[in-house]
Amino acid sequence: MTRKQKRLAVIGGGMGFILAAVLLVMFAFSQSVAYFYMPADLAKTPVAPETRIRLGGLVGEGSVVRGAGSTVEFAVTDGSGDAVKVKYTGILPDLFREGQGVVTEGKFAADSREFIADTVLAKHDEKYMPKDVADRLKAQGLWKEGEGTQ
Repeated sequence: MTRKQKRLAVIGGGMGFILAAVLLVMFAFSQSVAYFYMPADLAKTPVAPETRIRLGGLVGEGSVVRGAGSTVEFAVTDGSGDAVKVKYTGILPDLFREGQGVVTEGKFAADSREFIADTVLAKHDEKYMPKDVADRLKAQGLWKEGEGTQ
């Protein structure tokens, strides 16, 4: 092998390594992406069961039902008239209550339209909710500045 061929082989191997690393990183990110939806979005474009998403909105008034152990069922709404039933097993955040903003992460059950959450985040102001969601709730008159603070 000549010196020029060795150099080209090293450059080609390095480029192949970099390409493989980029593809692995892109694959890892695609597996961890959870798209954000509100109940009105889900009414327009349903999500396939077992697809991991984030669901955000307000906890429906009178919808919180505590079950056996640490299982809680509640509805997430965005004021559009659409509500999504959520089931969560675990300890809820201290700020969780009816009428409060919430972001849940999980999947829809394959056999029903119930959202099975594995993470629940409650917020006390718009800093804990994506800005576009807070803006949409404010535009609908469901969220006002200073609401939810202790």
